[in-house]
Amino acid sequence: MKINNIGSMGVNPYKKSIDKNIATPSKAQSREDKVEISSKAKDLQQSNDLVKARQEKVQAIKTQVENGTYTIDPQAIAKGLVEFYKK
Repeated sequence: MKINNIGSMGVNPYKKSIDKNIATPSKAQSREDKVEISSKAKDLQQSNDLVKARQEKVQAIKTQVENGTYTIDPQAIAKGLVEFYKK
């Protein structure tokens, strides 16, 4: 069986789709991304209690590390790892 390329000589379907995209660039370029943060999220970011508590904890750990009194609980770390990988 012989198949002839009738009428498809010199036709590039990819070139046609590229020409269509080039002809209408204004629609694609006029779109802008927009991000909105909810009022609840803004309230959470403004929460000073959480920020203060975190800073106090970090400062306490820094002080312990500088004094050489910071110790870790290896069993707690192992338990945390096991719980993490069980999920």
